[in-house]
Amino acid sequence: MPRVRELEVFRLILPYGRRPESILVRLTDYGGMTGWGEVVDADPKTWVALEEGLGQALIGVDWEHPDELGVVPGGSAADMACWDLWTKMRGVPLAHALGGTRTSLMATVRIGADRNLESLVARVNRHVCAGYAHVTLDVHPGWDIEPLRAVRQAYPALGIGVDARGAYTDIDALEALDAYTLSVIERPFTGVASLGDHADLQERVAAPVLLEVASAAELDEAITARAGRALLLRPATLGSLREVRRVHDRAVRAGWEIACAGGTGTGLARAATVAAASLPGCGLPCDVAAPPRSAQIVDPPVGASGGVVAVPLTQAGLGHRIDEDRVRRLSRESYSV
Repeated sequence: MPRVRELEVFRLILPYGRRPESILVRLTDYGGMTGWGEVVDADPKTWVALEEGLGQALIGVDWEHPDELGVVPGGSAADMACWDLWTKMRGVPLAHALGGTRTSLMATVRIGADRNLESLVARVNRHVCAGYAHVTLDVHPGWDIEPLRAVRQAYPALGIGVDARGAYTDIDALEALDAYTLSVIERPFTGVASLGDHADLQERVAAPVLLEVASAAELDEAITARAGRALLLRPATLGSLREVRRVHDRAVRAGWEIACAGGTGTGLARAATVAAASLPGCGLPCDVAAPPRSAQIVDPPVGASGGVVAVPLTQAGLGHRIDEDRVRRLSRESYSV
């Protein structure tokens, strides 16, 4: 039975890009076992919620299973740490504890809009040569048909998805993309678009329309409206691994395909995404590209090799060792209880 005697919370400024932030949670039980969790680009209220409520919710509290804890203050980082601790105490990988059956995952690599078609095809070529069998192209009005045509002509057998990032209002423009044998059309419309718009698009295209939801209730609405045929599953968005399983199971019952994606961060959040992506319904290529090495705190690093991601099954919990010295070097703020 887990019983947390100490917790530490760290705010990290990561050394790449626009210097994103991650919040890490470390739980220690009375036997010295530790569990770790991460939330990437957290809402500022997350730190306050952790500081004010996590100690009271966990310190000295007996529990048999993470699901018993309900909504843990601090959201996905604290929930992930509870699952990591619980599975380590039982000597089982997180993927198996969630019900995962896959030992490896096909990965996709996201490719942003480029300055010209020749450069775009060259970038795709580098990833194909590295072993990737699927790419996801960012598209928007004015950068869609021509890049798709160029990549499809260069690689007739390559798996290609598109991510519109909510850039479209015109269904006709999106329908035209379907001529290029797409695996998914991801996040097609702006946030103001109705489920009816998504349903209209899905009726007109062969590729599954892929939606992201924040809860099982939102998924139920999308299924009822026939607003798509594929789900983008982000563990951090859903807040808990219990909700991840619920949403996964409902999508499977509805016959929807599932793709997993997760925040880059330090690698911890990616590790939880890999565990979720091992669930049996997650058959679409997953987005778990490795964070930059300058930010990695996990060993072995999380990421794809030859376009394939291995699900760690030889170690309990998340399946990665944590470089605690590096955590403390990257930390800009921390507290313990």
